[in-house]
Amino acid sequence: MSSQEPQKPSIKGPGAPRRQAVSLSQQDLVSYSQLQPNQALPLVVTPAVAGVDLLSWAGTNRETIETQLLKHGGILFRGFNIKAVPEFEQLIKTIAGDLLEYSYRSTPRSQVSGRIYTSTEYPADQAIPMHNEMAYTTSWPMKIAFFSVIVAEQGGETPIADSRNVFQRIDPAVRQRFADAGVMYVRNYGKGIDLPWQDVFQTDDPAEVEAYCRSANIQFEWKDGDRLRTSQVCQAVATHPQTGAPVWFNQAHLFHVSALPAEVQAALLADFAEGDLPRNTYYGDGSPIEPEALAEIRRAYDAETIAFPWQAGDILLLDNMLVAHGRFPFAGARKTVVGMAQAMSGSGQ
Repeated sequence: MSSQEPQKPSIKGPGAPRRQAVSLSQQDLVSYSQLQPNQALPLVVTPAVAGVDLLSWAGTNRETIETQLLKHGGILFRGFNIKAVPEFEQLIKTIAGDLLEYSYRSTPRSQVSGRIYTSTEYPADQAIPMHNEMAYTTSWPMKIAFFSVIVAEQGGETPIADSRNVFQRIDPAVRQRFADAGVMYVRNYGKGIDLPWQDVFQTDDPAEVEAYCRSANIQFEWKDGDRLRTSQVCQAVATHPQTGAPVWFNQAHLFHVSALPAEVQAALLADFAEGDLPRNTYYGDGSPIEPEALAEIRRAYDAETIAFPWQAGDILLLDNMLVAHGRFPFAGARKTVVGMAQAMSGSGQ
């Protein structure tokens, strides 16, 4: 007899068991959740399995991302091991197309890479009030994204609020007054007060400034000492182009002198006539905005504010018309970078 075991016959045919290759759908690669129960904003997207490539997933799921963003207003991508700014920049391009330059600036920022900028470079002990990016003009980004590179030792959250809910919370009479009149933004640019006009318009050529102002329907006046004064009337309420929802969309409360700390207000009002303040807001007809109306707006934002601690590598994508954002004070090193995409223009007032 042979010492070898007889070979077992192979089993073939329709009833034979076969080894199946495991295939996860693109949807199975990620999980969806909420930061808090019954809190729709933001939608949290995390990897469902190890090693998910967020850029690859986003490239084949742009429609899903857009649908969820319109529903929730904001998406927090967490746990995807994104560590470098170029990866973040490519992700935003994948989701929303080419990034926008930060033009007609209202806050100090530094360019990090391409069209990625630092978040607003205000002192760490100052809070930045809730606002929709560039709602102080008639052209703004539809999408804005934040990448948490270094988390502050304490504080430094980026609070958010649903602009649809803010609109609903504001007293109807206040809403209507703003909707009818719009908001006038008055800015005075000079050395040592706020941003110089060269930084705001990203040019040293007054002729280029004048051309931009004419194209954007901004009134301008040159004053002694290379100083510039501008005013522009913009929307206070807008309609989202995809959802049709009315949104509170302006920066009346942020640009108004009352947004500054009391001691700063007092110092400015002691040195400048009201019309010469670095920045201020009025109703679109030039009449002053009542303190009660500004307080009503701030109460609405406070009631809708949602905040969460950053984790290193977090990416927060917002529909800029549906969701406002701000910044809490912080201690320690903090680095959050920003990218904007998809220009939208409104008619102003």
